[in-house]
Amino acid sequence: MMSYLFYLLFLIPMFFFNFWYFYQFFYMFFIFMFVFVNSSLNFSCLNYLFGVDFVSYMLIVLSFYIISLMSLASSFMFNYNSVFFCFINYLIGLMLFFVFSSVNMMVMYMSFEFVLIPLFVLILGWGRYPERLSSGFYLFFFTLFGSVPLFLMIIYFYVDLMVLVFFFDFNFGFNFLLHLFMILPFLIKLPIFMLHFWLPKAHVQAPISGSMILAGVMLSIGGYGLVRFIYLNEYYFYNYSYIWFSFGLMGSLMVGFICLVQVDIKCLIAYSSVSHMSLCLLGILTMTNLGMHGCLIMMVSHGLCSSGLFCLANICYLRLNTRSFYLTKGLLSFMPSLSFFWFLFSSFNMGCPPSINFVSELYMILSSIYYFSLSYFYLFFSSFISACFSFYMYSFSQHGIFNSLYSHSSALVCEFLLLICHLYPLVSMLFLFMLF
Repeated sequence: MMSYLFYLLFLIPMFFFNFWYFYQFFYMFFIFMFVFVNSSLNFSCLNYLFGVDFVSYMLIVLSFYIISLMSLASSFMFNYNSVFFCFINYLIGLMLFFVFSSVNMMVMYMSFEFVLIPLFVLILGWGRYPERLSSGFYLFFFTLFGSVPLFLMIIYFYVDLMVLVFFFDFNFGFNFLLHLFMILPFLIKLPIFMLHFWLPKAHVQAPISGSMILAGVMLSIGGYGLVRFIYLNEYYFYNYSYIWFSFGLMGSLMVGFICLVQVDIKCLIAYSSVSHMSLCLLGILTMTNLGMHGCLIMMVSHGLCSSGLFCLANICYLRLNTRSFYLTKGLLSFMPSLSFFWFLFSSFNMGCPPSINFVSELYMILSSIYYFSLSYFYLFFSSFISACFSFYMYSFSQHGIFNSLYSHSSALVCEFLLLICHLYPLVSMLFLFMLF
């Protein structure tokens, strides 16, 4: 793992040269090298404070894949602080690598906190609306509110047990308050219903690159943190998981109704992320192999699907300068070349085959029914509402009378490439999954 870390550190001198597409090449080359890491369900490639298992392996690959696509999606910033923008993306990728590969709680916590700084700069520096400052503070203080108790817990672990690695089983007296302190920052980052207010604000005010990294990877940090900390004391997760399971069930249903009354495309996509990650929480809390595998597949598939939807919304926003559903009707006649991509990503967002989203939702629904037999009632309505708001998003934006003086517009080649790069893994992973 240290060789990959030094590869990333030695990329820093490249930022003194304004070679935009070199960064994409280096990130893709990093993914190519990292694919050959021997990962398993247990930690491997252990070096000092870093190691990788199958969960972190998938999320590291996803992180650098999304970051390389962020550069492609932000090509309109060629002459606008492009070097600094690439450096901010690099810092986000480096901190995500630390989060997903660290086997030490303190290193993971420090990286988890530091990633907020470049993300805050990204929203504040390249956001398009004056409210971007307040939305950045929402993101900052929500995360800070949840992470300070976790910091005290880590200090408590070190003082009492003199150990901070994730391999240790903390079999000592817990109570609900300590359990809450341990998982609260990850519930906020996931985010769970009632702790999700920062997400739509941050998504709406962020540039396309910020929305891609928020939807693609940042939400996965919450699920990854829960997977890591759930093994430190499994008994108390088993004892109190019914509380968070209830929040996940009700949250996935309530957020679906909230999606149906949205008038902003980015708000609807952001709220759909809350609904999907609530299902991810259900899979984790069942503490079964089926639920854990479904959670991992959901984090990867949601990262690609939501990021692709944000790219589609941004492509339309660059032409129309609005994200309102009432002003973006009739896109089928305005941009017919993108209607097929809108249909595919909307279908995958509701979990239709042949996407990997279908497998992940199937896994988590089955594991949730094993955990609580009556949950099928809530999951049925949640899946139905998910299909409704995805259909609402597609039909309301594509059909109707186009309200603009422009008669026709076409997407650029790099935009088609960006959408295909999101779409190809969603479909190909399903066939690889069936093959193996």
